[in-house]
Parts: sequence; structure tokens; C-alpha cells
Amino acid sequence: MASAFFRSLSMCAACVVVLVLLIAGVTAGSVRTSRFDELFQPSWALDHFTYEGEVLKMKLDNYSGAGFSSKSKYMFGKVTTQIKLVEGDSAGTVTAFYMSSEGSNHNEFDFEFLGNTTGEPYLVQTNVYVNGVGNREQRLNLWFDPTKDFHSYSLLWNQRQVVFLVDDTPIRVHSNLEHRGIPYPKDQPMGVYSSIWNADDWATQGGRVKTDWTHAPFVASYKGFQIDACACPATVAASDNARHCSSSAERRYWWDEPTVSELSTHQSHQLLWVRANHMVYDYCSDATRFPATPVECQHHRH
Repeated sequence: MASAFFRSLSMCAACVVVLVLLIAGVTAGSVRTSRFDELFQPSWALDHFTYEGEVLKMKLDNYSGAGFSSKSKYMFGKVTTQIKLVEGDSAGTVTAFYMSSEGSNHNEFDFEFLGNTTGEPYLVQTNVYVNGVGNREQRLNLWFDPTKDFHSYSLLWNQRQVVFLVDDTPIRVHSNLEHRGIPYPKDQPMGVYSSIWNADDWATQGGRVKTDWTHAPFVASYKGFQIDACACPATVAASDNARHCSSSAERRYWWDEPTVSELSTHQSHQLLWVRANHMVYDYCSDATRFPATPVECQHHRH
């Protein structure tokens, strides 16, 4: 009798353990999968979104692309997402991950992943807009195949610099050169966005290679959404947000610390390596577009 009792008790204990594990699994899963819902919302083509566990997928077909946006706007901090780009022949497609404020004098930091014909490297184009003015394109190829696995893409933004990072390796720095009379994006809260769309008029080999719709749908996959930044309520004036998001005697924010006000020696070496081995276009060196070298390029080669 006793042994039967203990057997049934141990079975119940096992059930409890399994139940706890199941509950833990559900909870962990919901936390992971809800991160997108906590931070972001689809902004168009809701029927082009699918959710597979912790992975969000957006597709482009010959009906529509898709896009999402953050629920809040931010001023200073770091935003990251992990993306697995469109596999195979993705010519003509663009997948973008970017931050932007609103209005004609907006600020914007762009990652644009330009699709390729099968076997050619993906190109990453970055750009920086300040007060509505862009034309600061840089292009590079990556040191891995971004279609085979997830890689992290980050934007770090503070009052001293904007840093574009791939797997925490800096690929571009836009420094605050206000002391040279160059405007710097530091006074407009920015939303975080991503989209996939057809841009075969320019995206692949200058528009010479068009999108092959027989390969649709083109799917970009996302996970690992992280925003560690200063949220700015829409009801608060930009100048008040700028004050609130800057360190003071009362509060200290991590993005104002000296360790992130400039690249470390190791990061500087990483950036030099990227520029030497992977950069294929830099607006600073384009004398055809800019007969007079842009002011920020004259003293600052990042």
C-alpha cells in the first residue's frame, strides 16, 4: 500500500514538474514573442506578417511590401534587432531598418539592405539625414552571408556620435561636429522602423537588375528586438524631451558616459578594418556628385 502511495505521489510530483516546465515554457515564450508587441506595431500590410515563435517574418510580393514602427519615439540610446535577410535571388528588393523623426526637416539614420542576384554579396547602404538633408550614403559588403542566419544590427545615438553596428562591430560613425558649424541630430525624438519593399529602379546594380517575381514571396525574418533608449512622450515638447534625456546633476544616463562618447581603441581598429576591406562606396570620395568635398568629410574621414 505504502509503495503504491509513494508511486502515485512520485507520479503526481512528476506531473507537477512537467506542468511547471510547461508553464515556464509558455511564460518564457510569451515574453520572447511579446517583445515585438511591447515595442512595435505593424504599420502597413498586416496580412504580410507572420509570427513563428519568437520570429517575426515580413514578406514582399507583387501585391505589397510591409513595414512596422515603434510605439514610442526616443532621444538617445541604442536600438537593436536581429535580422535574417531574404535568401536566394533578392535582386530589386530592399529591407530597411532605421530611425527617423517626422516633418520636412527630419533626422534619420538608415540601414538599407540592397538585394542581390544569387551568388552576389548583399550590399548594406547606410545614410544619415540631418534637418531633412541626406546624401551621405556609404555602401559596404558584409564579412558573412546575412541570409543564412540572424545577425544583430544596432544604432547607438548620443550627443557625441551616431554609431552603426553589425554584430557589435562599428561600420560607421557620424560624429558631432557642431564646433565646425555642422548641424548634428540631437533635438528631435525618433521612431524606430523597418520595412521591405520593391526598389528595382535603383537597388541592384543601379536598377539594371529587376525584381524576378517568380521568386516571390521575398521574406525577411526578425527577432531579438531591443530598445535601451530614452522614451519621449508625444505630449512633451521636443526641447523638454532633450533636457529630460540628457544627464544632469540629478541623473546620469549610460549614453552620456565617456565610454560611449567615442569609440574605444579596439572599436576604432574594427572600423578601420571594415572600411579597408568591405567598403565599396563612400560619398566623401565621390567627386562626381560632390566636386567640393562635403564639409564633414574634410577633417573627419568616418
